[in-house]
Amino acid sequence: MGHTSPTRKFSLFFLTIIVGAMALNTAVPLTYAQDTGRVQIATGELDDQMRGQWYILKDLKQGETLTVLAQGKSGSLDPLVAIVDGGIDPATIGPAFQADVQKAVDAGQDPLTVIPQFANTYFLAWDDDSGGGLDAATQLVVPADGDYHVLVTRSPLAETFGNYRLTLGRDFQQPLSEQVRSAGQPFATPIEVQTAVQSVEEKLITLSSETPSVEIRLVDFSPDDTLQVFVESATAGRTPAVALQAFGTKAVRGGDYNADRTQASFDYSFPTGGENYTLNVSACCQDGTTWTEDVRLLVGRNSPDVMTGQAEPAGAPVINEPIPVKVGVKLQQITGVDQKSENYGAVYSLRMKWQDPRLAFRPDECQCEYKVFYNDDFAKYASQQDIEWPTFVIENQQNNRWVQNKAVEVNPDGSATYFERFTTDLQAPDFEFRTFPFDEQQFYVHVDSLFPVDTFTFEPDNDFTEIGSQLGEEEWYITDSQSTVTSGSFSTEAATPRFELRFWAKRHLTFYIFRILVPLGLIIAVSWITFFLQDFGKRVDVTSANLLLFFAYNFTIANDLPRLGYMTYLDALLVGTFIISVLTLGYNVYLKRQESKGRETRARQIDRYMIWLYPLGFLLAFGVVTWMFFVKV
Repeated sequence: MGHTSPTRKFSLFFLTIIVGAMALNTAVPLTYAQDTGRVQIATGELDDQMRGQWYILKDLKQGETLTVLAQGKSGSLDPLVAIVDGGIDPATIGPAFQADVQKAVDAGQDPLTVIPQFANTYFLAWDDDSGGGLDAATQLVVPADGDYHVLVTRSPLAETFGNYRLTLGRDFQQPLSEQVRSAGQPFATPIEVQTAVQSVEEKLITLSSETPSVEIRLVDFSPDDTLQVFVESATAGRTPAVALQAFGTKAVRGGDYNADRTQASFDYSFPTGGENYTLNVSACCQDGTTWTEDVRLLVGRNSPDVMTGQAEPAGAPVINEPIPVKVGVKLQQITGVDQKSENYGAVYSLRMKWQDPRLAFRPDECQCEYKVFYNDDFAKYASQQDIEWPTFVIENQQNNRWVQNKAVEVNPDGSATYFERFTTDLQAPDFEFRTFPFDEQQFYVHVDSLFPVDTFTFEPDNDFTEIGSQLGEEEWYITDSQSTVTSGSFSTEAATPRFELRFWAKRHLTFYIFRILVPLGLIIAVSWITFFLQDFGKRVDVTSANLLLFFAYNFTIANDLPRLGYMTYLDALLVGTFIISVLTLGYNVYLKRQESKGRETRARQIDRYMIWLYPLGFLLAFGVVTWMFFVKV
């Protein structure tokens, strides 16, 4: 856009310090004075708002040796220290240094060549990693009587943060270390540098009759910060509304409208700082019909231009965007399908990957490349550090979730990987048995976040999500699967992200063909074979026994399915077979009565046609039932 953000310039400024430090560290060996001196220890914290802390050291004497050690004590802080002449204003040294470097770069010069020259001009001494591990240590033989500044900041090589311990030695005869304690009168005082952080962020929002308002979380504000907010409607005739809310519920400031009410803006100061503030952006004065409205939102920190609506995005984020979480689920085994209860047992592996700077740490502290937390250790650690992590529930879980193993791996940059392998019973309410046993059933697992979408969002992890090749379920085979992210229903107050793995399965038909359909066909065939018997009495005996056999067979099959409110395809075949068996028995009884009344000739004439009408009628009925269940539907 033709401009450089303050954050980028700041990083460039300190990147030059690093390169210059490498050059000076080789030229100036780190030595220590041998006279007894004084030691002062100070502590502090550097975060995304507190870029650096300045200290003033008054009345240093020429020839004194000033030693500095900065150690990161929490988080991922990688400290950097610099010593500056006291006559230089700390509020201007950064911009001046960066302007010179930027000018040289724009002129086509190599930054690696010009940086040492500029560094020697602005800084007397500095260091990044000479204190052991990522700690910074440097020293300076005071060139003249007067005041001097010491800066503690974070290395520009990574966005680190955390608490630090600064040890200052004044003619101290021993090397500075963790074991050194304060000695003598204090000689360094922290100073406030008025360099207000300026940021502007733009966000486009679509409101509708279904979503008339949205909540936007803001980052934390430091004392004396001022928030600027501007909204305007991109839809003609619509009026946007905006309100600042404390802790997401209490409105503390609303927007002031312009003359035609298409824009609204306000500013708000935080004398003591502000945490957990949100913006509510909504559409006002709609006419009750279906509508949509596009709204442009500008949010600024200490940036008055936002109030005009003309400010360009720059600087650090002002809107606290949700953390994206990649979620993957792998189906390892199906332990059983309970059709009557409409659930299934399964073994799943779940993986979640996200990055949160609050989880970052210094690898030199643990002498490790990553940290591993087992079972519930990570949840306890996150709770102690007041860090939200993507905790979840299995929405369609019906019984206890038996966890075989669970672990979280955290890397120094704050990226984390959660893994869990579990066994449980899951609800499957989408079972549909109308075409049983030729039915295709849907199974799924829902992973619902406990936090709303403004805290975490889910993304499918396609590299992990899959259906195992050996599921251990011989009755079913998987035909298709799909993973999606939708909105869950865990929270009734705000939408929560949901990951869904859905798969479709069909039955292996060998069992049903040879254990159900073939016996049904044989029952029908036995009934038809009786038509070839000349003794009508024998026919009655055979069809009666065949009917009793069908009754017992029917009850055995009925135990596999729930008591449904509709008829399945197999039900229709069974009922049809039952009706045919009963009609066949009734028909043979009728022929026997005709024979008993001396009408045997008439009975055999009827039987001559029925012996062929029976199979044709059965085939016709079978075709009608099949058409109704598989074609008509």
